[in-house]
Amino acid sequence: MSQTATSPTSNHAVATNDQSHDLALLQLGRRLQADGYQFTTVTPLTHQRNNGRENNHHARDLRDIFGWNRPFDSQLLPDAELKALLSIAVVRAHAGLWISDVRWSTLHDLLFVHSGFPTVAQDSVFFGPDTYRFAHAIEEHLRTSVHPIHTAVDIGCGSGAGAILIARARRDAQVLAVDINPTALRFTAVNAALAETENVSAWHSDLLESISGEFDLIVANPPYMQDTQKRAYRHGGERLGSALSVRIVEQAMHRLTPGGSLVLYTGAPWVDGTDLFMEHARPIVDVPGFTWSYREVDPDVFGEELETENYAQAERIAAVVLTVTRAAS
Repeated sequence: MSQTATSPTSNHAVATNDQSHDLALLQLGRRLQADGYQFTTVTPLTHQRNNGRENNHHARDLRDIFGWNRPFDSQLLPDAELKALLSIAVVRAHAGLWISDVRWSTLHDLLFVHSGFPTVAQDSVFFGPDTYRFAHAIEEHLRTSVHPIHTAVDIGCGSGAGAILIARARRDAQVLAVDINPTALRFTAVNAALAETENVSAWHSDLLESISGEFDLIVANPPYMQDTQKRAYRHGGERLGSALSVRIVEQAMHRLTPGGSLVLYTGAPWVDGTDLFMEHARPIVDVPGFTWSYREVDPDVFGEELETENYAQAERIAAVVLTVTRAAS
């Protein structure tokens, strides 16, 4: 079935005052692609530990500038390129050197722009180990599902990784990438252009509220921490960050076409032997007309959070994948 949206931010039609910035990002991405740039983004703690080493305080090459996000000297970029990036605030002055406000990561042969390290701003766009696990879950579903995909949506798209993977695998599908963060939509637009996925469109929406219709595939990798600052890219709401994921399940299940599936990658906090996410999701998914599967893909992520006040009662946080499929007509 068709779907519509009410607040478009097309992957080729960004606001006029952002066009120069996004065009410069696209040109930088193409330059990095041509140079064979590769970088795998790690957890924030591992990133911090790497950059804290004595020999890693300053950048030595493009991976250091745009991957490890280290301060760099002018000689590492051509004058014209540095001036262009400075003019549109992709690069800024930092302690007598320069530093990039964005990072670039690779996933297979794809390149993604996302926020610089550390991701502390309200409109930060996250990319990291969760993205790689989310990508694997999507790819596994695409390999094993026989249901045709004509329409798909990536909820809380961030960098657009989920939408772009689907669009590349199903060139005839129309894929929406939705987010409440305008920066995420703009980065998704740049990343979709780099991936040459003309069948991806980015739209402003709080989950599925601003779009209509049903979908053959819905995917989501939402924030799942209980963040004291309630930053949009990180905060998953109450019940130790699991509330947003439950809300996605509630909205998505009845927006599936017959035979369509929801693939949700999220975090599951455990307290006293109870999975708080599944405790609230199970009554929603375990109903007539739907089948579901649930698995842990990593039993222990973001363990450092257990030292915070929010997670004082938690045993662990697991990375999980919930797949819900609507019965075919």
